[in-house]
Amino acid sequence: MAAPAIKLSELAVGASARVVEYPKQGAAFLRLREMGLLAGTQVTLVRTAPLGDPLEIKVRGYHLTLRKVDAAHILVEPVPVS
Repeated sequence: MAAPAIKLSELAVGASARVVEYPKQGAAFLRLREMGLLAGTQVTLVRTAPLGDPLEIKVRGYHLTLRKVDAAHILVEPVPVS
């Protein structure tokens, strides 16, 4: 059974997840899609800034920094640890 979807901003540091859904409009989300953040893509939360914003994620072999407010619009499904 699949884990319930959560916001990317709620993912624990070091945890991996698969992108399930994100808003389909807006300039910020167009840029995210262009950088490879598509439905089905696996991401790992690498770290957060000392005050919790921004977040650094690893996606498709590179590191991407997102504002927490943008990450809150992206739904992910946690990937179980093997």
